[in-house]
Amino acid sequence: MTLSDLRKVCVKKRLRIRFPLSNGMECILNEHGIAQVPALRAVPAFSLEDELGSVKEFVVETVAVSEKDKHKIAPRSYTRDEMMTFTSGDAGESASPEHDE
Repeated sequence: MTLSDLRKVCVKKRLRIRFPLSNGMECILNEHGIAQVPALRAVPAFSLEDELGSVKEFVVETVAVSEKDKHKIAPRSYTRDEMMTFTSGDAGESASPEHDE
């Protein structure tokens, strides 16, 4: 699972994925596929791709379309294995061509 895989899932399914970094900060991948580290104040001395390799837990939030939807949607935690299945399942869907029979 790469950062690119997570970005694709965020964009396709309109999700935000959060995960902790080893330095105590948190990375947020938004629904546009953009990685953000809100606490970052200078050029980082780390690579998000490298940090992703050690992440054990992810929090996935659905982006609310309207104010009414915000109260129905609860964030869900995923383990690394669950997230790998989540991203690989999505990749499999997009890789198979659609056929009209």
